[in-house]
Amino acid sequence: MPYSLEIPSQPDIIALLPAGGQATRLSPLPLSKELYPIGFRPTEDGLKPKVVAHYLLEKLRRSGIAKAFFILRPGKWDIPAYFGDGAILDMQPKMHIGYLTVHVPHGVPYTLNQAYPFVQSSLVAIGFPDILFQPADAYTHLIAHQATSQADVVLGLFPTEHYWKAGMVDFDDFGRVRQIIEKPPKCDLKYMWAIALWTPRFTQFLHDYLANLPNPAQEIPIGDVIQASIQSGLQVEAVPFPSGSYLDVGTPADLMTAILEHTPRSPQELLETLPESGL
Repeated sequence: MPYSLEIPSQPDIIALLPAGGQATRLSPLPLSKELYPIGFRPTEDGLKPKVVAHYLLEKLRRSGIAKAFFILRPGKWDIPAYFGDGAILDMQPKMHIGYLTVHVPHGVPYTLNQAYPFVQSSLVAIGFPDILFQPADAYTHLIAHQATSQADVVLGLFPTEHYWKAGMVDFDDFGRVRQIIEKPPKCDLKYMWAIALWTPRFTQFLHDYLANLPNPAQEIPIGDVIQASIQSGLQVEAVPFPSGSYLDVGTPADLMTAILEHTPRSPQELLETLPESGL
């Protein structure tokens, strides 16, 4: 019988989780901040601690994304030791997890570019494994929007009052992004971006942009690269989540907030929040 190869009609979606930071605002820590326990999860053996990055992987998998790469700086080997091949998520179909390393300390764009040889023909979903956000189906909305609009980049937007800590987004009534302003000292904008989905066209733009920087060692935010792509003619659109929430656990105050929000007052209260099939 002749061998036949079925070509998928839609490109693969691969998630990239940049984890190359030093966590200086929380140091010293006995583990990578992406593995800090926040809340609990049900297992066949009872309740177990649930680490920060687990929430993001769960949301990605529930949106239909089955492949993910953590991109690590050397020394953060506790992350692959914990998540392994993805079986710990205990989700079906399984989430397949791989690991890449980054050796240049110049920020998120360089970290993401390490995956270029592996994702240059795929749709790429971006999420930060030290961030908690809602709604749970946010990536599903981004995927649906991109399939309809064919935008090069789709940003997931969340309301924030802390504009000085975020990449603030100016967009029109049709969802077209006009400008991204990184950590402005003053700002009237209401939404920041925290997740994204982009096409091979932007992956190539990112790769070429970094290769052509006058100072290849300068540290730049990924929002600046997306802004440069807008100015170069790429189509960047936004999906706002007006009732959504966003919490970066990278500071002591925000970490405390996350722990309090995800810690039930009693085991019984936790069980009441789980689905009937949770245990």
